[in-house]
Amino acid sequence: MSTRLKVLSVFKTLHRTRQAVFKDDDRALAAARLKINEEFRKNRDETSEENIQKMIKMGSDVEVVLRESVLQMEHIGKHSLLLRPRENLLLENVPYCDQPRKKS
Repeated sequence: MSTRLKVLSVFKTLHRTRQAVFKDDDRALAAARLKINEEFRKNRDETSEENIQKMIKMGSDVEVVLRESVLQMEHIGKHSLLLRPRENLLLENVPYCDQPRKKS
């Protein structure tokens, strides 16, 4: 895949992830859109293949962090928040244990 196609692919993936992560939050969607577009616009004249590859890697890493680490919450009262986890963030819950387990 050519470098141009890789850059375009990362750009599209970031925007798709933004739409999933910040679903129903117009302010966050707009801010993330502006930031993604600004970063790509700022670096569109880059010609160094090495720097472009580093930026592609950075964009991919940011997409993974957004997809795997960002949770959506909503204020539902003065002292209450409603957590809206996405389906892919729900993992099997393993209880925390203060005591180390003894080997059998």
